[in-house]
Amino acid sequence: MSRFAVTRAALGGEELVVLVDADADREIRIARRGATVLSIITCPPQGRRDIADGFRDEKELVGHKGSRFAIMTPFANRVNDSRYTFEATSYDLQPGVVGADRASRHGFLRGVTFDVKQQHADDEKASVTLVTSAIRPEVNSGYPFALDVSITFTLDDNGLSLEAITRNVGERNAPTFFGWHPYFRLSDHPIEGWELQVPGDKIIATDKDFIPLPGTRAWQALDKADRALDFRNTRPIGDTQLNHTYADLQLDADGRARTHLRDPKSGAAIAVWQERGVMLVFTADTAERDARRSVALEPMECMPDAFNRDDCTPLVTLGPGEERRFVCGVEFAR
Repeated sequence: MSRFAVTRAALGGEELVVLVDADADREIRIARRGATVLSIITCPPQGRRDIADGFRDEKELVGHKGSRFAIMTPFANRVNDSRYTFEATSYDLQPGVVGADRASRHGFLRGVTFDVKQQHADDEKASVTLVTSAIRPEVNSGYPFALDVSITFTLDDNGLSLEAITRNVGERNAPTFFGWHPYFRLSDHPIEGWELQVPGDKIIATDKDFIPLPGTRAWQALDKADRALDFRNTRPIGDTQLNHTYADLQLDADGRARTHLRDPKSGAAIAVWQERGVMLVFTADTAERDARRSVALEPMECMPDAFNRDDCTPLVTLGPGEERRFVCGVEFAR
């Protein structure tokens, strides 16, 4: 019998895929709906615990409020006023909608049921690949492009990794980028005492609606920013409220940028890694439930509102027949 396994489970009427590490007593539950991680069971020195603050039941998963562990594509975070211009053509993601309801966030896949393409388990790892062809011109208003998306989750000795592959199956260039929206609840201790370290030398300056400022004003060196937002050196979160994107991420020797989160009281700790892009940190102050009880660490290819930025156009443009890969993951403390 192999150390790792891939099994099935259910949350009400929703089918789940479960990645299991029998030796380390670890388990990852992933819903096919939205390719949404629901739980990350680990067994650190203080005992078996779910460190994911995911959806607790079928109703929460279907509603997807808070976008917990959302797969965010073809855009991550916000599109300003739900409008953007791409290759000299303007688009409206919410035609006919006015006022405060004009909000487009986190892409189109949260309610989509992914297909299981393949799965594998042996003594080294367990993995599952979930795929969808749901992004099509006739499906999403204001987005007349065709994309196939593949998400591979892998559990191994180091932790959980995610590989996203986006392929343009249309006949023209498409704007697209990827992000992931995990929430972590390391313990029941207040997050004010948790320690955070973000390896970014810059922070994205925004307006009151969290839309990045125009042009170069968006890129603010942390040396010149509010000191409360500087987590380049590990320190407690304290009373700082974060919904901020960190850029110019510094890589470790293995080519990965790691954002560290630790509860010193329990000893629980993780590192969220990525090879490129930006890191958005959210202390869940406006969460619809259990506000400020967990911290979202969101690796993204580009900053929010990237569809509306000339400096992001080369990063979001995907040509016909081309595909783009983004990898990230969560390392568990040993």
